Order: sequence, then C-alpha cells, then structure tokens
Amino acid sequence: MENSGASVVITHHILEGKQKEYEKWLDEILPVSKHATGFIDLQIVRPIPKLTFVYTVIIRFDTIENLKNWMESEDRKQLIEKASPFFRKNDRYQIKSGLDFLFNAENEGHKVPVRWKQYLVTWSAIYPLSLIIPVLLLPFLRWLGIPVNHYLDAFINSGCIVLLMVYVVMPNYTRLIKKWLFK
Repeated sequence: MENSGASVVITHHILEGKQKEYEKWLDEILPVSKHATGFIDLQIVRPIPKLTFVYTVIIRFDTIENLKNWMESEDRKQLIEKASPFFRKNDRYQIKSGLDFLFNAENEGHKVPVRWKQYLVTWSAIYPLSLIIPVLLLPFLRWLGIPVNHYLDAFINSGCIVLLMVYVVMPNYTRLIKKWLFK
C-alpha cells in the first residue's frame, strides 16, 4: 500500500515587536522537530517585514501517526508554551495526508477531494506554471547577471512554482472549481 506521508500547516500570528524572540525560539524548536521520528522536511514562510505578522510552517512526516506523535508530544507542548507570549492567536495547525493541504476547503470541514481529482487539479495547475515561470524567470536571472546553471535555475523555478501553488493558485483555483472538486 502506498504511503503518501502527511503534512501539517502551522500558522503563528506573532505580536508586533516579538519577531526576534520568535525567530530565536524557531532556532530552538526546529532541531527538535527534525529529530522527531519520521520527519522528512519543513519549510518556513516568514512574514513581510512591517506588513504582516504571520509565520507559516509546513512540516512533512512519513506517516500521519508519526506526525500526530510529534504534534502531541511533550517536547512540542513545552516549546509551544514557551513561545505563547509571542502569539497574537493560539498555536493553530491542520494535519493533512500527502498534498491534501493544497485542497483546503474551509467551508467543507475536514472533507478532502478524492485522489484522482487532486491529481488532475494539481497537474492542471502545475503544467502551465512549469511553462510560464521559466520563460519569465530565466531572462530575469540572466539580467541580474546570474550565469546559466541548470541546477540553480531548476531550484529557483521549482521554488517559485511551489510558492505560487501553495499561496496563490490552489486557494483560488480550488475555490473556483469547488462544486466539482468536492462532489
């Protein structure tokens, strides 16, 4: 049976002026997270300085059980309690299997679309981005004087595509096709 892993999307709304303390706290919790059983990887999306105060952390584990074990562990609870004075809102998170977090349906409760629909929607969103982003981005990188490097170009292109998928494309796209997607 295929194991697609599990992801958690954590949002922390940080009080104004507490970003430095929160960053220091991240330096403390991240190594502990990385040593949890089943840890795969994580990404941190930091707020725009002087504009937003929300940190988004996406952590992936090999199984939903290992992810739940970390999220409910005493180590994490103690570290969250230590950081709570920096939070504008309580520690909030959503656990999803695989890429389900891309199909966040706030009014659908915990309902997730069937896998074949997730596949078609994700593919139909990534395909045009994988054509457009390099056409727009690579000339800009050359203009900046960054020499051609297949690995660096692919790294930057894929980073831009994932960023657009998670924060721009999928929230709007899934809202647009919501009736079909959740039918």
